[in-house]
Amino acid sequence: MHASSPVIPIWDRSIGVHELQRAYATEQLRPQQLVDLVLERVAARGADAVWISRWSDGELYRRAADLERIRRERGTSGMPLFGVPCAVKDNIDVAGLPTTAACPAFSYRPAHNAGSVARLIDAGAIVVGKTNMDQFATGLTGTRSPYGVCPSVLGGGLISGGSSSGSAVAVAAGLVSFALGTDTAGSGRVPAAMNGIVGCKPTRGLVSTTGVVPACRSLDCVSIFTPDVPAAGAVLAVTRGPDPGDPWSRLVSGDASYSEHRHSQAGILIPARPELDFEGDDAMRDAFDVAVARAGEHAGGITPTTIGPLLEAGELLYNGPWVAERLAELEGFLAEHPDDVLPITRQVIEGGRRFDAVATFRAWHRLKELQRWTYQLWQRGQLLLMPTVPTTFTVDEIAVDPVRRNTVLGRYTQFVNLLDLAALTVPAGRTADGRPASVTLIGPAFSEPLLLSAGTRLATCWSMA
Repeated sequence: MHASSPVIPIWDRSIGVHELQRAYATEQLRPQQLVDLVLERVAARGADAVWISRWSDGELYRRAADLERIRRERGTSGMPLFGVPCAVKDNIDVAGLPTTAACPAFSYRPAHNAGSVARLIDAGAIVVGKTNMDQFATGLTGTRSPYGVCPSVLGGGLISGGSSSGSAVAVAAGLVSFALGTDTAGSGRVPAAMNGIVGCKPTRGLVSTTGVVPACRSLDCVSIFTPDVPAAGAVLAVTRGPDPGDPWSRLVSGDASYSEHRHSQAGILIPARPELDFEGDDAMRDAFDVAVARAGEHAGGITPTTIGPLLEAGELLYNGPWVAERLAELEGFLAEHPDDVLPITRQVIEGGRRFDAVATFRAWHRLKELQRWTYQLWQRGQLLLMPTVPTTFTVDEIAVDPVRRNTVLGRYTQFVNLLDLAALTVPAGRTADGRPASVTLIGPAFSEPLLLSAGTRLATCWSMA
């Protein structure tokens, strides 16, 4: 432990954002003490494959000392994340640390922070390091990395989910208070589900994607992992906002504050039961039924709906021309480094060669029809409640059938960005056999305030499921 540090409170697991804010506000905690705690926890986990790179102990203490100096000289006003530790997925730039996207041959050292990271640092956050991921953010399993596999913190040999595997585990293991991931097909939600934490996938363009290695540029989002819903709201409040340097950045439309929704009860849509496929996992189906029943006690009504058009939209992501957008970003690198990309990653990305311009326009036209259907869906309810994943898999099970089982994991997540929706994944207790259960609230673009309010309201009842 750092020699000058007195005794500080030790949280059981999570290092909560709001708990830290209170501790700093009452001067019960100093940033150097927080670094002590983080380093102790990182050391205790050992070689857990969470980190691809990390700031040295000395650099972390220097950041802590700089924050302490700022507090003495001008206070912490305007720094809502003062001294809060976080992790960043390794396809998001942190100046001074390499960005690899889990491919060593791709590695570069950025001179500038990504737009989202710059906002966090300005708000006083302490970036601990860069986290493991499915290579080039292509996968939902957390097993497609040359830097090793970090399994779920919940044990049983379960995968951590991907592609933001290391970020989710860093939060779930209590190494940091929050972490940034990315989400194109579900990478900010599936890992949250597999580790029993919250995953916030904002509306496309709400959070800057400058300094993010593209997976599917028109769909990519920066996502947020936290132990609880209020923390997700606190981090989103810092990272959101237009970025003049990001051509995909968008102005908020029809926005409202979190406080305006906190006492309201949202009308919730649920999938018609016959349309849900849990891959024969009756325990997961039962857990979702319990979550729906409990939500019904706290919502402004529950209305079943067909989800066929949503699932059809999701199929366009990997079985349609959007996979070619991944190839558009990486075609040159694949040609120059044929042996430096994992075979499964190459297989998925090279699949984009199947689609020509005609197929692309046909798919785009069909997507517009499905988007129109989805827009009309919100006339019947404010939010849609879905299972996050149909079932869970172990690391060994993924190894046996990596492509199909990866597709299963994205069944209820991969339509969201294509249809321009926002989503919040929340733990829903455990299945009868002890595996993590999770649900996702989905709303139209820029519905984050309602999602956060409803998620806060419902999280407690789901945690008792």
